[in-house]
Amino acid sequence: MTTLREGDPAPDLTLPLDDGTSFTLSDHRGHTVVLFFYPEDDSGGCVDENIEFSERADQFAAAGARLVGISPDSVESHIRFRRKYGLKLPLAADPDRLAIEAYGLWQLKKLYGREFMGLIRTSFIVDAEGKIARIIRATRIKGHAQKVLEAVQAANTLLTITVHTPLTMVA
Repeated sequence: MTTLREGDPAPDLTLPLDDGTSFTLSDHRGHTVVLFFYPEDDSGGCVDENIEFSERADQFAAAGARLVGISPDSVESHIRFRRKYGLKLPLAADPDRLAIEAYGLWQLKKLYGREFMGLIRTSFIVDAEGKIARIIRATRIKGHAQKVLEAVQAANTLLTITVHTPLTMVA
């Protein structure tokens, strides 16, 4: 199993999107990208999470971040899901779990005493250089999108302070 850490190069990925195009992470160098991985279209928690990310899509864009939702569902499932809930963000299909496994998110899970393999709900903030800036596990679905947005905004603030604050020489 892959174990990624903040500061590691983000595994490149190319996945089909629900709008008929494809998303390749390396094509977005020079921009912050938020990849949020979720288990399944049209299930309770995933609906809530996608709606929250969609409601904040303009704020992510204003912060200079490109937002992409990724699940093991098909493109056709994503099309229905996005239409049904009026989602404003692209959804990438990973039915072969290539990206999901490259990011180390296909793991053993436990629910009601039953063990099974499944996707661990996680968001990755990839910086403009293609490195993982933050890994944020969704410990609670409600509020996860806001937490990720705040992390993007904080990183931008830190970058602005670092880049734009003049140094003063003391003699």
